[in-house]
Amino acid sequence: MAIQVTLLSHSDDPLRSLYMAYRTCYSQLTPQQVAKRIGDDRITREEMTQFIEERLKTGHASPLEQVSYEFGISGVSRAFSHQFVRHRVGISFEQQSQRYVTYKEGEFPYTVPETVRKAGMQDRMDELFDRVGELYEEMVAAGIPAEDARFLLPNATNTNFKITVNFQSLLHICDLRLCTRAQWEFRKVAALMRSEVMKVTPELGRYLQPKCGEHRLGYCDESEKDWAACPIGRVRPHKEVLFRIYEAYRKGETQPLRDQDWDVIEEKDLVILGD
Repeated sequence: MAIQVTLLSHSDDPLRSLYMAYRTCYSQLTPQQVAKRIGDDRITREEMTQFIEERLKTGHASPLEQVSYEFGISGVSRAFSHQFVRHRVGISFEQQSQRYVTYKEGEFPYTVPETVRKAGMQDRMDELFDRVGELYEEMVAAGIPAEDARFLLPNATNTNFKITVNFQSLLHICDLRLCTRAQWEFRKVAALMRSEVMKVTPELGRYLQPKCGEHRLGYCDESEKDWAACPIGRVRPHKEVLFRIYEAYRKGETQPLRDQDWDVIEEKDLVILGD
């Protein structure tokens, strides 16, 4: 079963909700007065977006909790779900139960990782799970409750979620789970959630990035070894590089551009003009 992520609902006008939350903190106006000014177009969408962008730069995060999104998520594995439910703040889960859902005829949906297919081992995995399904069916037929028969089921078994998550928590999830070090299945789910948010509020959706993104930390804080192995490491700096630059600057060790540096710069300019 393919992974599916669907945005079911969200805060009514998330941009307006977030703007009002921030403006309440930074204005003498009452929330009612702010709402009236939005309603009669004295405050435009562009002005709201700019104000929110400036507040986000300060790290003021609590207003982000006032914007929420509801998702339906299906076709994910139990291996994924064990990671997913570790996100506990600002998110609520309802998950398909293996106690109350009994798989008919012992057939349960499951995920086969691409690495297993490439290794030519999918047939063996399918064969093993067929046997698991047969024994599961025998157990249920023998009167064993589904909650006990499920002990046979592998991490690959698919499950479904309905979740509600506030924007602050969604940012944190994407910080961690869009990183190339995250498990591929979680990266897929996080990317699909981001895609759904981009459809309705791109002004906010663009902030859903891995933590090294230009709208988040802006640098990698994993180990230098992991950063060096990252496929996007070449375009995102590592924190140790930034620290070394700062330390050299603090000690007065940074050097001004030399004449030969300017020769290189001007030569490049000449090449461009000559093209």
